[in-house]
Amino acid sequence: MQMRRIEGELSAGTPIYFNEKDQELMDYRIILPEKDLPKQWYNVLPDLPEPLPPPLHPETLKPIQPHELAPIFPDALIEQEASPHEWIDIPAPVSEVYRLFRPTPLVRAHRLEAALGTKAKIYYKDESVSPAGSHKPNTAIPQAYFNKAEGVRRIATETGAGQWGTALAFACQMYGIQCTVYMVRCSYEQKPYRGILIRAYGAEVFPSPSERTSFGRHLLASDPQCSGSLGVAISEAIEDAASREDTKYALGSVLNHVVLHQTIMGLETQKQLQMVGEKADMLIGCVGGGSNFAGLVLPFVPDKLAGQAVRFLAVEPHACPTLTRGHYRYDYGDVARLTPLLKMHTLGHNFFPPPIHAGGLRYHGEAPILSHLARLGIVEAKAYYQTEVFEAARLFLNTEGFLPAPETSHAIKAAIDAAREAEPGSVIVFLYSGHGFLDLGAYEHYLRGELKDEEYTDEQLQTSMQSCPEVGF
Repeated sequence: MQMRRIEGELSAGTPIYFNEKDQELMDYRIILPEKDLPKQWYNVLPDLPEPLPPPLHPETLKPIQPHELAPIFPDALIEQEASPHEWIDIPAPVSEVYRLFRPTPLVRAHRLEAALGTKAKIYYKDESVSPAGSHKPNTAIPQAYFNKAEGVRRIATETGAGQWGTALAFACQMYGIQCTVYMVRCSYEQKPYRGILIRAYGAEVFPSPSERTSFGRHLLASDPQCSGSLGVAISEAIEDAASREDTKYALGSVLNHVVLHQTIMGLETQKQLQMVGEKADMLIGCVGGGSNFAGLVLPFVPDKLAGQAVRFLAVEPHACPTLTRGHYRYDYGDVARLTPLLKMHTLGHNFFPPPIHAGGLRYHGEAPILSHLARLGIVEAKAYYQTEVFEAARLFLNTEGFLPAPETSHAIKAAIDAAREAEPGSVIVFLYSGHGFLDLGAYEHYLRGELKDEEYTDEQLQTSMQSCPEVGF
Protein backbone atom coordinates (compact mmCIF):
# COMPACT_ATOMS: atom_id res chain seq x y z
CA MET A 1 0.00 0.00 0.00
CA GLN A 2 1.33 3.41 -0.97
CA MET A 3 1.29 5.66 2.10
CA ARG A 4 0.62 9.37 1.62
CA ARG A 5 3.01 11.94 3.05
CA ILE A 6 2.27 15.60 3.55
CA GLU A 7 4.55 18.58 3.34
CA GLY A 8 6.06 19.26 6.75
CA GLU A 9 4.76 16.00 8.17
CA LEU A 10 6.65 14.52 11.10
CA SER A 11 8.39 11.30 10.10
CA ALA A 12 7.64 8.20 12.14
CA GLY A 13 9.26 8.46 15.56
CA THR A 14 10.36 12.10 15.16
CA PRO A 15 10.47 13.35 18.78
CA ILE A 16 9.30 16.73 20.04
CA TYR A 17 11.10 17.68 23.24
CA PHE A 18 10.32 20.37 25.80
CA ASN A 19 12.86 21.27 28.48
CA GLU A 20 11.98 20.72 32.13
CA LYS A 21 11.40 24.39 32.83
CA ASP A 22 8.94 24.69 29.95
CA GLN A 23 7.14 21.53 31.06
CA GLU A 24 6.61 22.95 34.55
CA LEU A 25 4.82 25.97 33.03
CA MET A 26 2.72 24.05 30.53
CA ASP A 27 -0.96 23.30 31.02
CA TYR A 28 -2.21 20.47 28.82
CA ARG A 29 -5.69 19.53 30.03
CA ILE A 30 -7.78 22.22 31.70
CA ILE A 31 -10.39 20.36 33.72
CA LEU A 32 -13.42 22.26 34.96
CA PRO A 33 -14.56 20.93 38.36
CA GLU A 34 -17.80 18.98 38.15
CA LYS A 35 -19.41 21.38 40.63
CA ASP A 36 -18.97 24.12 38.01
CA LEU A 37 -20.95 22.29 35.33
CA PRO A 38 -23.28 24.95 33.84
CA LYS A 39 -26.77 24.85 35.32
CA GLN A 40 -28.37 26.80 32.46
CA TRP A 41 -28.16 26.92 28.68
CA TYR A 42 -27.54 30.27 26.98
CA ASN A 43 -30.19 31.50 24.52
CA VAL A 44 -28.75 34.01 22.04
CA LEU A 45 -32.13 35.07 20.59
CA PRO A 46 -32.73 38.00 23.01
CA ASP A 47 -29.21 39.33 22.32
CA LEU A 48 -29.32 39.31 18.51
CA PRO A 49 -28.84 42.79 16.97
CA GLU A 50 -31.81 42.05 14.66
CA PRO A 51 -34.67 39.60 15.26
CA LEU A 52 -34.45 36.18 13.67
CA PRO A 53 -36.88 35.79 10.73
CA PRO A 54 -39.76 33.45 11.72
CA PRO A 55 -40.19 29.89 10.42
CA LEU A 56 -43.02 29.49 7.89
CA HIS A 57 -45.69 26.83 7.56
CA PRO A 58 -44.79 24.48 4.67
CA GLU A 59 -48.25 24.75 3.10
CA THR A 60 -49.52 28.26 3.86
CA LEU A 61 -46.06 29.92 3.78
CA LYS A 62 -47.22 32.05 6.73
CA PRO A 63 -45.38 32.30 10.09
CA ILE A 64 -45.92 28.99 11.84
CA GLN A 65 -47.75 28.88 15.16
CA PRO A 66 -46.40 26.83 18.09
CA HIS A 67 -49.37 24.45 18.16
CA GLU A 68 -48.69 23.54 14.54
CA LEU A 69 -45.37 21.92 15.59
CA ALA A 70 -47.05 19.75 18.25
CA PRO A 71 -47.50 16.66 16.02
CA ILE A 72 -43.72 16.17 15.76
CA PHE A 73 -42.13 17.93 18.78
CA PRO A 74 -42.86 17.90 22.53
CA ASP A 75 -44.17 21.13 24.06
CA ALA A 76 -40.98 21.90 26.02
CA LEU A 77 -38.84 21.94 22.88
CA ILE A 78 -41.41 24.03 20.99
CA GLU A 79 -41.24 26.57 23.83
CA GLN A 80 -37.44 26.61 23.71
CA GLU A 81 -37.46 27.14 19.94
CA ALA A 82 -38.67 30.74 20.32
CA SER A 83 -37.99 31.47 24.00
CA PRO A 84 -37.51 35.14 24.92
CA HIS A 85 -35.43 34.18 27.97
CA GLU A 86 -31.65 34.54 27.87
CA TRP A 87 -31.04 31.67 30.29
CA ILE A 88 -32.93 28.37 30.39
CA ASP A 89 -32.52 25.97 33.30
CA ILE A 90 -31.03 22.54 32.66
CA PRO A 91 -33.30 19.96 34.37
CA ALA A 92 -31.65 17.89 37.10
CA PRO A 93 -32.26 14.56 35.28
CA VAL A 94 -30.44 15.98 32.24
CA SER A 95 -27.50 17.17 34.35
CA GLU A 96 -27.31 13.73 35.93
CA VAL A 97 -26.71 12.09 32.53
CA TYR A 98 -24.44 14.94 31.42
CA ARG A 99 -22.19 14.08 34.37
CA LEU A 100 -21.29 10.78 32.72
CA PHE A 101 -18.85 12.81 30.61
CA ARG A 102 -19.18 16.52 31.34
CA PRO A 103 -17.46 18.86 31.87
CA THR A 104 -15.23 17.94 28.93
CA PRO A 105 -11.54 18.94 28.82
CA LEU A 106 -10.08 22.01 27.16
CA VAL A 107 -6.69 20.87 25.86
CA ARG A 108 -3.64 22.92 24.90
CA ALA A 109 -2.14 21.47 21.69
CA HIS A 110 1.51 22.08 22.62
CA ARG A 111 2.92 19.42 20.31
CA LEU A 112 0.94 20.65 17.32
CA GLU A 113 2.16 24.19 18.04
CA ALA A 114 5.75 22.96 18.14
CA ALA A 115 5.39 21.08 14.85
CA LEU A 116 4.00 24.21 13.20
CA GLY A 117 6.64 26.47 14.71
CA THR A 118 3.93 28.91 15.74
CA LYS A 119 3.94 31.27 18.72
CA ALA A 120 0.16 31.22 18.78
CA LYS A 121 -1.64 29.17 21.44
CA ILE A 122 -3.93 26.43 20.14
CA TYR A 123 -6.60 24.94 22.39
CA TYR A 124 -9.26 22.39 21.54
CA LYS A 125 -12.48 21.59 23.37
CA ASP A 126 -12.56 17.79 23.42
CA GLU A 127 -16.10 16.48 22.89
CA SER A 128 -14.87 13.06 21.79
CA VAL A 129 -14.98 11.86 25.41
CA SER A 130 -18.78 11.49 25.37
CA PRO A 131 -20.29 7.98 25.24
CA ALA A 132 -21.17 8.49 21.57
CA GLY A 133 -17.74 9.95 20.79
CA SER A 134 -18.96 13.39 19.72
CA HIS A 135 -20.77 16.56 20.82
CA LYS A 136 -24.17 15.18 19.80
CA PRO A 137 -25.27 13.86 23.24
CA ASN A 138 -25.40 17.48 24.46
CA THR A 139 -28.77 17.82 22.72
CA ALA A 140 -29.74 14.15 22.41
CA ILE A 141 -29.96 13.85 26.20
CA PRO A 142 -32.36 16.79 26.77
CA GLN A 143 -34.41 15.92 23.69
CA ALA A 144 -34.91 12.35 24.95
CA TYR A 145 -35.67 13.65 28.45
CA PHE A 146 -38.29 16.19 27.36
CA ASN A 147 -39.99 13.60 25.16
CA LYS A 148 -40.04 11.08 28.00
CA ALA A 149 -41.43 13.69 30.41
CA GLU A 150 -44.40 14.21 28.06
CA GLY A 151 -45.14 10.51 27.69
CA VAL A 152 -43.57 9.90 24.29
CA ARG A 153 -42.67 6.23 23.82
CA ARG A 154 -40.73 6.36 20.53
CA ILE A 155 -38.54 8.85 18.61
CA ALA A 156 -37.71 8.80 14.90
CA THR A 157 -34.70 10.66 13.53
CA GLU A 158 -32.19 10.95 10.71
CA THR A 159 -28.42 10.76 10.79
CA GLY A 160 -25.65 11.54 8.32
CA ALA A 161 -22.32 10.07 9.36
CA GLY A 162 -24.00 8.35 12.30
CA GLN A 163 -22.84 10.50 15.22
CA TRP A 164 -26.31 11.93 15.84
CA GLY A 165 -28.02 8.57 15.45
CA THR A 166 -25.56 7.04 17.92
CA ALA A 167 -26.09 9.87 20.40
CA LEU A 168 -29.88 9.67 20.26
CA ALA A 169 -29.80 5.88 20.57
CA PHE A 170 -27.67 6.31 23.71
CA ALA A 171 -29.95 9.02 25.14
CA CYS A 172 -33.11 7.04 24.46
CA GLN A 173 -31.57 4.07 26.27
CA MET A 174 -30.90 6.33 29.27
CA TYR A 175 -34.60 7.27 29.50
CA GLY A 176 -36.25 4.06 28.26
CA ILE A 177 -37.55 5.28 24.89
CA GLN A 178 -37.62 3.37 21.59
CA CYS A 179 -35.52 4.90 18.81
CA THR A 180 -35.61 4.52 15.01
CA VAL A 181 -32.81 6.01 12.90
CA TYR A 182 -32.77 6.68 9.14
CA MET A 183 -29.11 6.87 8.11
CA VAL A 184 -27.98 8.40 4.80
CA ARG A 185 -27.30 5.40 2.59
CA CYS A 186 -23.77 6.27 1.48
CA SER A 187 -22.71 6.76 5.12
CA TYR A 188 -24.57 3.59 6.17
CA GLU A 189 -22.38 1.70 3.69
CA GLN A 190 -19.14 3.64 4.42
CA LYS A 191 -19.44 3.39 8.22
CA PRO A 192 -21.00 0.01 9.11
CA TYR A 193 -19.73 0.12 12.70
CA ARG A 194 -21.89 3.17 13.41
CA GLY A 195 -24.93 1.05 12.63
CA ILE A 196 -23.66 -1.67 14.95
CA LEU A 197 -23.20 0.81 17.81
CA ILE A 198 -26.68 2.26 17.23
CA ARG A 199 -28.17 -1.23 17.44
CA ALA A 200 -26.05 -2.04 20.51
CA TYR A 201 -27.75 0.87 22.28
CA GLY A 202 -31.09 -0.80 21.50
CA ALA A 203 -32.22 1.33 18.55
CA GLU A 204 -33.04 0.27 15.00
CA VAL A 205 -31.30 1.82 12.00
CA PHE A 206 -32.15 1.73 8.28
CA PRO A 207 -30.34 3.04 5.20
CA SER A 208 -32.11 6.03 3.66
CA PRO A 209 -33.84 6.13 1.26
CA SER A 210 -35.64 3.04 2.55
CA GLU A 211 -38.66 0.91 1.73
CA ARG A 212 -40.23 1.84 5.09
CA THR A 213 -41.76 5.16 4.00
CA SER A 214 -43.74 6.26 0.98
CA PHE A 215 -41.17 8.95 0.20
CA GLY A 216 -38.31 6.46 0.41
CA ARG A 217 -40.11 4.04 -1.90
CA HIS A 218 -40.78 6.88 -4.34
CA LEU A 219 -37.09 7.78 -4.54
CA LEU A 220 -35.92 4.19 -4.87
CA ALA A 221 -38.41 3.58 -7.68
CA SER A 222 -36.83 6.39 -9.70
CA ASP A 223 -33.22 5.66 -8.63
CA PRO A 224 -32.56 2.29 -6.99
CA GLN A 225 -28.92 3.32 -6.36
CA CYS A 226 -29.78 6.64 -4.68
CA SER A 227 -26.99 7.43 -2.18
CA GLY A 228 -29.32 9.59 -0.09
CA SER A 229 -28.90 12.89 1.70
CA LEU A 230 -29.73 14.35 5.09
CA GLY A 231 -32.68 16.09 3.47
CA VAL A 232 -34.06 12.72 2.35
CA ALA A 233 -33.44 11.06 5.73
CA ILE A 234 -35.22 13.94 7.48
CA SER A 235 -38.23 13.47 5.19
CA GLU A 236 -38.40 9.78 6.07
CA ALA A 237 -38.07 10.38 9.81
CA ILE A 238 -40.78 13.05 9.81
CA GLU A 239 -43.11 10.84 7.78
CA ASP A 240 -42.49 8.03 10.26
CA ALA A 241 -43.18 10.28 13.27
CA ALA A 242 -46.28 11.88 11.77
CA SER A 243 -47.80 8.47 10.99
CA ARG A 244 -47.76 7.19 14.61
CA GLU A 245 -49.40 8.66 17.70
CA ASP A 246 -46.72 7.28 20.03
CA THR A 247 -43.82 8.84 18.10
CA LYS A 248 -42.16 12.26 17.91
CA TYR A 249 -39.35 13.48 15.69
CA ALA A 250 -35.91 14.65 16.86
CA LEU A 251 -33.43 16.71 14.84
CA GLY A 252 -29.72 16.70 15.60
CA SER A 253 -28.80 20.14 14.29
CA VAL A 254 -30.11 23.38 12.69
CA LEU A 255 -33.05 24.25 14.97
CA ASN A 256 -32.85 26.82 17.76
CA HIS A 257 -33.49 24.39 20.62
CA VAL A 258 -30.67 22.13 19.36
CA VAL A 259 -28.26 25.05 19.22
CA LEU A 260 -29.43 26.11 22.69
CA HIS A 261 -28.50 22.75 24.23
CA GLN A 262 -25.08 22.80 22.59
CA THR A 263 -24.13 26.09 24.29
CA ILE A 264 -23.01 24.07 27.30
CA MET A 265 -19.73 23.62 25.36
CA GLY A 266 -19.07 27.32 24.92
CA LEU A 267 -20.09 28.08 28.51
CA GLU A 268 -17.60 25.53 29.82
CA THR A 269 -14.92 26.86 27.46
CA GLN A 270 -15.35 30.38 28.83
CA LYS A 271 -14.80 29.14 32.37
CA GLN A 272 -11.79 27.03 31.37
CA LEU A 273 -10.10 29.93 29.57
CA GLN A 274 -10.65 32.06 32.66
CA MET A 275 -8.94 29.36 34.75
CA VAL A 276 -5.68 29.91 32.79
CA GLY A 277 -6.09 33.66 32.32
CA GLU A 278 -6.78 33.54 28.57
CA LYS A 279 -9.18 35.23 26.18
CA ALA A 280 -9.98 33.70 22.80
CA ASP A 281 -8.91 35.61 19.69
CA MET A 282 -10.46 33.09 17.31
CA LEU A 283 -13.06 30.33 17.74
CA ILE A 284 -13.29 27.67 15.01
CA GLY A 285 -15.64 24.79 14.29
CA CYS A 286 -16.81 22.69 11.39
CA VAL A 287 -20.33 23.27 10.07
CA GLY A 288 -22.91 20.98 8.52
CA GLY A 289 -26.19 22.03 10.09
CA GLY A 290 -24.16 24.19 12.48
CA SER A 291 -24.89 22.90 15.98
CA ASN A 292 -21.34 22.17 17.17
CA PHE A 293 -19.94 25.47 15.90
CA ALA A 294 -22.88 27.41 17.32
CA GLY A 295 -22.56 25.65 20.65
CA LEU A 296 -18.97 26.81 20.93
CA VAL A 297 -19.31 30.42 19.75
CA LEU A 298 -22.76 31.65 20.80
CA PRO A 299 -21.85 32.26 24.48
CA PHE A 300 -19.08 34.56 23.16
CA VAL A 301 -21.44 36.61 20.95
CA PRO A 302 -22.24 39.17 23.68
CA ASP A 303 -18.49 39.79 24.11
CA LYS A 304 -18.08 40.38 20.38
CA LEU A 305 -21.11 42.68 20.26
CA ALA A 306 -19.59 44.60 23.20
CA GLY A 307 -16.43 45.24 21.19
CA GLN A 308 -14.10 42.34 22.01
CA ALA A 309 -11.91 41.49 19.02
CA VAL A 310 -12.79 37.80 18.72
CA ARG A 311 -13.35 36.07 15.38
CA PHE A 312 -15.79 33.22 14.71
CA LEU A 313 -14.75 30.98 11.79
CA ALA A 314 -17.12 28.32 10.43
CA VAL A 315 -15.47 25.66 8.24
CA GLU A 316 -17.20 23.53 5.62
CA PRO A 317 -16.34 21.29 2.63
CA HIS A 318 -16.13 22.62 -0.93
CA ALA A 319 -18.45 19.74 -1.81
CA CYS A 320 -21.21 21.25 0.36
CA PRO A 321 -20.48 25.01 0.55
CA THR A 322 -23.62 26.15 2.34
CA LEU A 323 -22.26 29.27 4.05
CA THR A 324 -19.58 30.19 1.52
CA ARG A 325 -21.72 29.86 -1.63
CA GLY A 326 -25.31 29.16 -0.58
CA HIS A 327 -28.07 31.76 -0.86
CA TYR A 328 -29.64 33.36 2.20
CA ARG A 329 -33.36 32.79 1.73
CA TYR A 330 -36.33 30.74 2.87
CA ASP A 331 -36.16 27.03 2.07
CA TYR A 332 -37.43 23.69 3.27
CA GLY A 333 -35.29 21.60 5.59
CA ASP A 334 -36.00 18.36 3.72
CA VAL A 335 -36.49 17.05 0.19
CA ALA A 336 -40.16 16.09 0.61
CA ARG A 337 -41.01 19.62 1.83
CA LEU A 338 -42.56 18.44 5.09
CA THR A 339 -40.60 20.75 7.41
CA PRO A 340 -41.29 24.41 8.13
CA LEU A 341 -39.45 26.83 5.87
CA LEU A 342 -36.45 28.44 7.54
CA LYS A 343 -34.57 31.55 6.47
CA MET A 344 -31.05 30.22 6.16
CA HIS A 345 -28.10 29.79 3.89
CA THR A 346 -29.13 27.00 1.54
CA LEU A 347 -27.97 25.12 -1.53
CA GLY A 348 -31.58 24.17 -2.31
CA HIS A 349 -33.54 21.40 -0.62
CA ASN A 350 -33.15 19.15 -3.70
CA PHE A 351 -29.37 19.26 -3.30
CA PHE A 352 -27.69 15.84 -3.38
CA PRO A 353 -24.09 16.21 -2.20
CA PRO A 354 -21.20 14.03 -3.39
CA PRO A 355 -20.49 11.06 -1.07
CA ILE A 356 -17.55 12.68 0.75
CA HIS A 357 -16.39 11.03 3.97
CA ALA A 358 -17.43 13.97 6.20
CA GLY A 359 -21.02 12.74 6.12
CA GLY A 360 -22.09 15.02 8.95
CA LEU A 361 -21.35 18.08 6.80
CA ARG A 362 -23.46 17.01 3.81
CA TYR A 363 -26.56 19.12 4.50
CA HIS A 364 -28.07 21.68 2.14
CA GLY A 365 -29.01 24.20 4.82
CA GLU A 366 -27.50 25.97 7.81
CA ALA A 367 -28.85 26.80 11.24
CA PRO A 368 -30.96 29.98 10.95
CA ILE A 369 -29.13 31.53 13.91
CA LEU A 370 -25.73 31.01 12.27
CA SER A 371 -27.02 32.10 8.87
CA HIS A 372 -28.37 35.28 10.47
CA LEU A 373 -25.05 35.96 12.23
CA ALA A 374 -23.17 35.38 8.97
CA ARG A 375 -25.44 37.85 7.18
CA LEU A 376 -24.71 40.39 9.93
CA GLY A 377 -20.95 39.87 9.46
CA ILE A 378 -20.49 38.36 12.93
CA VAL A 379 -19.55 34.88 11.63
CA GLU A 380 -16.99 34.18 8.89
CA ALA A 381 -16.87 31.05 6.72
CA LYS A 382 -14.22 29.10 4.83
CA ALA A 383 -14.29 25.92 2.70
CA TYR A 384 -11.69 23.18 2.17
CA TYR A 385 -11.23 20.10 -0.01
CA GLN A 386 -11.32 16.74 1.74
CA THR A 387 -7.75 15.77 0.81
CA GLU A 388 -6.23 18.79 2.55
CA VAL A 389 -8.50 18.19 5.52
CA PHE A 390 -7.26 14.61 5.90
CA GLU A 391 -3.68 15.88 5.65
CA ALA A 392 -4.37 18.17 8.60
CA ALA A 393 -5.94 15.28 10.50
CA ARG A 394 -2.80 13.19 9.92
CA LEU A 395 -0.59 15.96 11.30
CA PHE A 396 -2.84 16.24 14.36
CA LEU A 397 -2.69 12.46 14.84
CA ASN A 398 1.11 12.45 14.56
CA THR A 399 1.54 15.24 17.10
CA GLU A 400 -1.37 15.14 19.55
CA GLY A 401 -1.91 11.40 19.17
CA PHE A 402 -5.68 11.37 18.62
CA LEU A 403 -7.58 10.36 15.47
CA PRO A 404 -10.21 12.99 14.58
CA ALA A 405 -13.46 12.45 12.70
CA PRO A 406 -13.42 13.74 9.10
CA GLU A 407 -15.86 16.48 10.11
CA THR A 408 -13.68 17.60 13.02
CA SER A 409 -10.65 17.62 10.72
CA HIS A 410 -12.09 20.65 8.90
CA ALA A 411 -11.74 22.65 12.11
CA ILE A 412 -8.23 21.30 12.63
CA LYS A 413 -7.20 22.40 9.14
CA ALA A 414 -8.54 25.91 9.74
CA ALA A 415 -6.83 26.11 13.15
CA ILE A 416 -3.50 25.10 11.59
CA ASP A 417 -3.83 27.73 8.89
CA ALA A 418 -4.84 30.37 11.43
CA ALA A 419 -1.91 29.53 13.72
CA ARG A 420 0.58 29.91 10.88
CA GLU A 421 -0.65 33.47 10.25
CA ALA A 422 -1.43 34.53 13.83
CA GLU A 423 0.41 37.09 15.90
CA PRO A 424 2.54 35.66 18.75
CA GLY A 425 0.44 34.97 21.80
CA SER A 426 -2.85 34.78 19.89
CA VAL A 427 -5.33 32.30 21.38
CA ILE A 428 -7.05 29.97 18.91
CA VAL A 429 -9.75 27.61 20.16
CA PHE A 430 -11.34 24.95 17.99
CA LEU A 431 -14.01 22.40 18.73
CA TYR A 432 -12.79 18.81 18.60
CA SER A 433 -16.29 17.61 17.84
CA GLY A 434 -15.63 13.87 17.59
CA HIS A 435 -13.16 11.01 17.24
CA GLY A 436 -12.51 9.06 14.04
CA PHE A 437 -12.35 5.51 15.40
CA LEU A 438 -15.39 4.52 13.33
CA ASP A 439 -14.08 6.34 10.24
CA LEU A 440 -11.10 4.09 9.59
CA GLY A 441 -12.43 3.19 6.15
CA ALA A 442 -12.11 6.84 5.19
CA TYR A 443 -8.54 6.95 6.48
CA GLU A 444 -7.73 3.82 4.50
CA HIS A 445 -8.90 5.57 1.31
CA TYR A 446 -6.77 8.57 2.25
CA LEU A 447 -3.64 6.51 2.94
CA ARG A 448 -4.08 4.68 -0.37
CA GLY A 449 -4.33 8.00 -2.21
CA GLU A 450 -7.89 7.22 -3.32
CA LEU A 451 -9.70 10.32 -2.02
CA LYS A 452 -11.34 12.56 -4.61
CA ASP A 453 -11.65 16.30 -4.13
CA GLU A 454 -15.25 17.17 -4.95
CA GLU A 455 -16.56 20.67 -5.62
CA TYR A 456 -20.08 21.94 -6.10
CA THR A 457 -20.19 23.64 -9.51
CA ASP A 458 -21.96 26.90 -10.37
CA GLU A 459 -24.24 24.96 -12.72
CA GLN A 460 -25.22 22.51 -9.96
CA LEU A 461 -25.87 25.40 -7.57
CA GLN A 462 -28.05 27.21 -10.10
CA THR A 463 -30.06 24.06 -10.75
CA SER A 464 -30.60 23.17 -7.09
CA MET A 465 -31.60 26.73 -6.16
CA GLN A 466 -34.50 26.56 -8.60
CA SER A 467 -36.33 24.36 -6.11
CA CYS A 468 -36.48 27.11 -3.47
CA PRO A 469 -39.93 28.67 -3.07
CA GLU A 470 -40.70 32.35 -3.42
CA VAL A 471 -42.37 33.35 -0.17
CA GLY A 472 -42.54 37.15 -0.21
CA PHE A 473 -40.47 37.59 2.99
